[in-house]
Parts: sequence; structure tokens; C-alpha cells
Amino acid sequence: MTGLMDEGPRLLRGGPVATAIREQVAADVVAFEAEFGYTPALAVLVVGKDAPSAVYLHKILDGCRLVGIEDRLVELPASATEAGVQAAIRDIQSDPVVAGIIVQQPLPKGIALRAVIDTLDPRRDIDGIHPLNAGLLSLGYDGFLPATAHASVELLKESGVPLRGRHAVVIGRSNVIGKPAAMLLLREDCTVTVCHSRTERLADVVRTADIVVVAIGHANFITGDMLKPGAVVVDVGINVVDGRLVGDVDFESASRVAAAITPVPGGVGPLTNAILLSHLVRAARDSATGCVPLGAQPLNTMPEAR
Repeated sequence: MTGLMDEGPRLLRGGPVATAIREQVAADVVAFEAEFGYTPALAVLVVGKDAPSAVYLHKILDGCRLVGIEDRLVELPASATEAGVQAAIRDIQSDPVVAGIIVQQPLPKGIALRAVIDTLDPRRDIDGIHPLNAGLLSLGYDGFLPATAHASVELLKESGVPLRGRHAVVIGRSNVIGKPAAMLLLREDCTVTVCHSRTERLADVVRTADIVVVAIGHANFITGDMLKPGAVVVDVGINVVDGRLVGDVDFESASRVAAAITPVPGGVGPLTNAILLSHLVRAARDSATGCVPLGAQPLNTMPEAR
């Protein structure tokens, strides 16, 4: 995508795509209830209080109610032990109605993500944090994808942004956004560079990118002077600054350079929530039918390894 429009960049809003997904999910939930006689549930486990993730998680719960999915919020204090978190997960998983589980991240200090992963059933891991799902993603198989990474790439595709052959720079190397987003962009035939907080001459690298996906967890980290004119920018960041939500990209300066950019809020977030709901319905149906989908079929869209 090249060139700037006189009226400013195109805003890549996740809302319209999310609405279409939620409508399909709502219909799928009705069909599921008619076939199996119960409503599938999504459980959200929150350990302590974290402002950005609290906003994100409550929007997920709101989304459940919109489509008829039963929502369950399980809250533990920040003082909870690893054993206590693991016990809560086991208790949640003892209920066959609960088809999916999301665990708030970041976890409080003293609770290792490994403690969650060791306990979490990968068949209910609808946000793709379990190593089995991560491995399936890396091999091109159809496990559960991390929803935010999935939404970032899906928004580009649904917005008609050309991907094949484009240079994409992903800023952030987390296991839940940066790394999976890079792998999903590779599937779309992008040439991908992964950068992070210790990348030397970061601005020089970013200026080579046709597509920039930013998930570094630092408010306004990427500015307009770091972007190539006409770049497409996907801002995954959620930060609270002076009581308002802002992204990892300085929207004002980036908007003067980018051809297209996601707003925060209103960009990747709504689509992430809708995709999680679609993952939940898939997990519920797999559970109800006794299907074991993990690794069963490679994705048809997996690119050739060349």
C-alpha cells in the first residue's frame, strides 16, 4: 500500500469484522444448544488487578453475553500462590460445560506462566498459550492460535492490505503476540523481521517495512519519524496513560506518515474478542463430539517451505 490520502490515513477498525464474526458465533451457539442441550461456557481467571488487562478481559465477558455464551469470572487475589492458581484451573476444568479458559496476563510476580501451562488443558486453551498449540502453529497445523496475533493478521487480510511479498516488521517477541504474529505473516508470504527492545538501530529497520505490527508494551514507543511513508501500521498495544487507553504507537505522528493504521481503542481489540468467541465455539463442539483436532490436519493455507 503506497501513497498518503489528503484526508489522512485509512483507519483499520476491527469493529465491522468483529460484528460479522459475532453474528456467526451467535448462530453457532443456538445450533450448539439445539444439538447438545446445553450452553457452552468461557471461564476467565484473573489473578490480582492489572488495569489494561482488566479492560480487555471485561470486554471478553461482555462479548460472551452478546452471543449467548455463558461467562464465568474467577478472581484470585494478587497474593495467590502458584498452587492456588493451579487448583483454580483444575476446578474450572472439572466442569465439562466450560469449553475454554483464558488466564489473565501478565501474572503477578511470584507466579510463573509455567505453572499455568503445566495445568491447562490444551483443548480448552482457546488463546493458544500452551506449548502444544504453539508447536502446532509453528508447524502449520490447526491448533488454537493466540487470539491477538490472529486478529492482527486477520484485520490486515479483511481490510484488503496486500501481504504477499511485503516486508513486515514485528516489534515485540512475546510468545502470545510477537512470535505468533510473525509466523502468521510468514504463512501469508510476507518477508518478516522480528525486532525488540534490544534491537540496534531499530528506527532504521522499521523504516524498511511495508507493514509494521507493534506489540512491545510501551506507550507511544513507535513514532512517525520511524515509519516509511505509506506503511501500514497495526498497533496491538494497550496502555493506560493519564486515565486513557493508548497504544504502543504515537498515533498523532504516525498518522501523518502511514497509509493505514489501527486506532487504539477500536482496532485490534474488538476483533480479538470476537475471534476468541469463535475459538470457544470450536472448542465446545470438539469436546461435545469427542473430536481430537490437535494436529489432525495441516492447514491448506500453509505456504511452501521455500
